[in-house]
Amino acid sequence: MSDFTREPFPDRIFEDLGGAFSMGCIGGFVTNFFKGMKYSSTKMEMLSSGMLFARRAAPSLGTSFALWGGTFSCFDCLMAKLRGKEDHWNAIFSGTATGGLLAIRGGLKTSLKSAMVGGILLTIIESVSIGINRKTIQTPRQQFKEYQRFVQMSENQDKKSRSELKLSEFK
Repeated sequence: MSDFTREPFPDRIFEDLGGAFSMGCIGGFVTNFFKGMKYSSTKMEMLSSGMLFARRAAPSLGTSFALWGGTFSCFDCLMAKLRGKEDHWNAIFSGTATGGLLAIRGGLKTSLKSAMVGGILLTIIESVSIGINRKTIQTPRQQFKEYQRFVQMSENQDKKSRSELKLSEFK
């Protein structure tokens, strides 16, 4: 299953880096804003405390997301190049490799656990994606039947409008 909507190799990595950084910053801002509001000493300081917490923590979380997204994207492009096709297996292998690589500083055991978690997580995500696609995307036969219904409806509309036009000419 090829994905022709995505950019080729170098652009895809930068696109994923930016998207992951933005997601991390926005999510980090929102969660840390409410955390700051929760820990404020008075009701008057809630807004300023929330902004302070959010301003300090959001870029850090955005950077962590960007690191994960960029590494995942690099592995995804590598797998697509090595295998010669783009399918769901690339994402599963990439999630496994990313989880293992980013946890390698913790040792081999930690790295293997993180690789397993990354692989399982991406397997679940890709399985759900496949299931949703099968339920929502029409097969060519379904598309053809819908096209035939559309053509038939438009022909009926044309006949109806022609008959109305002829009737109006006689009046």
